[in-house]
Amino acid sequence: MRSPDTRWAWVEIDQAALRKNTRAFKNLLPRGTKMMCVIKADAYGHGAIPCARIMHAAGADQFAVATVDEGVALREGGITWPVLMLSEPPVESVPLLVEHDIMPTVYTEEFALAYGEAAAAAGKVGYYHLAVDTGMNRIGLRSNEVVDFRRAIDFHRGLVCAGTFTHFATADEPRNWDFELQVKRFKDAIGYLRDAGFDPGLVHCDNTPGTVLHPELHLDMARVGVGLYGMHPCDATRGLVDLEPVMSVRARVTRELYPSVGAGVSYGCTYRVPKQNVQVATIPIGYADGLSRTLSNRMKVLCHGMRCRQAGNICMDQCMFAIDVNTNRSYHPSDEVHYGDLVTIIGRDGDEEITVDEMAELRGTINYEVTCDFGLRLQKVYV
Repeated sequence: MRSPDTRWAWVEIDQAALRKNTRAFKNLLPRGTKMMCVIKADAYGHGAIPCARIMHAAGADQFAVATVDEGVALREGGITWPVLMLSEPPVESVPLLVEHDIMPTVYTEEFALAYGEAAAAAGKVGYYHLAVDTGMNRIGLRSNEVVDFRRAIDFHRGLVCAGTFTHFATADEPRNWDFELQVKRFKDAIGYLRDAGFDPGLVHCDNTPGTVLHPELHLDMARVGVGLYGMHPCDATRGLVDLEPVMSVRARVTRELYPSVGAGVSYGCTYRVPKQNVQVATIPIGYADGLSRTLSNRMKVLCHGMRCRQAGNICMDQCMFAIDVNTNRSYHPSDEVHYGDLVTIIGRDGDEEITVDEMAELRGTINYEVTCDFGLRLQKVYV
């Protein structure tokens, strides 16, 4: 198995699984409905530029990011397809948006007019998407404000509305009252715009769970995020779309020994060797790499197809695990851990698998956060 030359800890990205997942979502959409793939936060830790290329080849039409810098990085990496920034940035960022043809989300007049001025001065069209706040209470205009807003900015020759969207807070909860209210408010907003003679552009509202659970709301475009990476956004989508995990997290053993009985391991000696024949091995991955310190003495890793207990407090750059030859029923003498042996933190080894969801549950968080954290520092290997 490939591993980086500079450090024995890495993230492994399964390109075939990413292609399969992208096609699975594309196949949910009717002909003519576009798919926007969300690749913010470096594609949820999976690597935005390589993922964008794979997704486009598998059916993606547009992409979405969270920050100006993310959009600029895509352009500098050779990504030429439409890119939407999912919020309105500071007005000072307008020159970068225009230079790199990044569509911002717009919901304040000051920003919209500054963006239009800069686009016109550059001889370009300032395409944007209008955000409608239907109940998330995060960004955007309320339904009864959209017409007045368009009237206030549409005179500007440098501006063109390329889309209008909202974001659901509870699309993952079937028969949810808040969701139904958000849908009504969004439909009202689109109706108000059209009745007033304004073109809303591409109308989109379905996120990952919405794309699976609410096909009646696919509209002109669906925005798919976490599902592309093989993670279900909720239990309700399981069984409705077949997804494969894209990320695995691996490391190699950098040291192994049999400490004496009672010896402590790591800071604070929160783990002590309980008996003879307990082997302790070190791997070069820690909380700065996304392996949360809250998992100390609570998680497992896989080595030689065995589940092995993580031992002691997780350090910033390293952690240890223990192999108890007396209690591990799957252990055989030939499975003694050696320097350079492969260890799986997330992923499959033989018949055993540790999933992102399993780690998220231990951390008391969601799968999105787990992959984002692992993608921050670890080198990515595409297989």
